[in-house]
Amino acid sequence: MEELICQGCGVSIQTTDPDRAGYTPKAAAEKETVLCQRCFRLKHYNDIQDVSMTDDDFLKMISQIRDQEGLVVHLVDIFDVDGTMIESLPRIVGNKKVILAANKMDLLPKSTNHNKLTKWLRTAAKEAGISVEAVYLISSVKGHGMSGLTEAIEEYRNGKDVYIVGMTNVGKSTFINKLIQKTTGTKDAITTSYFPGTTLGFIEIPLDDDTALIDTPGIVNRKQMAHYVSDHDLKLITPKKEIKPRVYQLNNQQTLYFGGLARLDFVKGERQSFVCYFSNELAIHRTKLKNADNLLNEHRGGLLSPPGHDTLEKIPELTERTFRLQHEKTDIVFPGLGWVTVPEGGITVKAHSPKGVQVSLRKSFI
Repeated sequence: MEELICQGCGVSIQTTDPDRAGYTPKAAAEKETVLCQRCFRLKHYNDIQDVSMTDDDFLKMISQIRDQEGLVVHLVDIFDVDGTMIESLPRIVGNKKVILAANKMDLLPKSTNHNKLTKWLRTAAKEAGISVEAVYLISSVKGHGMSGLTEAIEEYRNGKDVYIVGMTNVGKSTFINKLIQKTTGTKDAITTSYFPGTTLGFIEIPLDDDTALIDTPGIVNRKQMAHYVSDHDLKLITPKKEIKPRVYQLNNQQTLYFGGLARLDFVKGERQSFVCYFSNELAIHRTKLKNADNLLNEHRGGLLSPPGHDTLEKIPELTERTFRLQHEKTDIVFPGLGWVTVPEGGITVKAHSPKGVQVSLRKSFI
């Protein structure tokens, strides 16, 4: 069967997986001019949808822009910086200027110190091998910070193209839709094939006669919780409004369960506060460490939920990792789920997460 190519972005057309690049319904694939669903929605509704790619596909696609001139806007999820920061980005995209846009600021407590957070993000980017020109705290849903970011893009791009890069689940589609409104002021943005013959769906939105805003499909990070839960459970664990910190005073030999998706054991140390930053809809349960295994075995999917039935069928078993917290104000991060801030050091904890979802420590930014 002859391969069909999207007339908008050059991706190979497929009719089986709506979440992958090149998807179009079977009926649309039989038309004379074939557009993938992503290009169709942009052309007719000025709406960009995110699609996911494998690491290999992403690297193959991005390698095409290494030697092109332009500005990179790297979008990260402020609720999951560890899971959405692309390490060593310059090695992938070449020696381009990078603006870091931290999305979903509306989810953090209003008391968050923005200056402290901006410095923290610069440090996190540097540790990931990224030198950034500027950091912007934004909410693409609420529109916060978008005007300042748009002005910065215009300043730093220096008349060149702009590449939007990010992991899946960072809110990239909403972000680009807002950016289109800000930068083009038009409702008839169209798609073109930026690299003729590519099979990896770039989308180009003209900024002027010579340059464009270029969307790159989101890279999949398999370390995020999102890839191991059902759509229903993903809605529960993804915050929709400002997170309300929940504080637990624990003695050692006590455990906190985050639904039935993850667990934190307080193994050794003096009585301590554990400040939990998770979706307000995610139930947290406290129990004695000696009872923790039985509680999981008997009540996972019931009292300890999510996971629901669909997630239980595919989620890996929990694996544990031991941490000795030496410093004060340390975050224990469960990628794509949330984090726990421990104000004081000198304790030992064990973090349990599904195999593949790697828990890490970081200096707290709140």
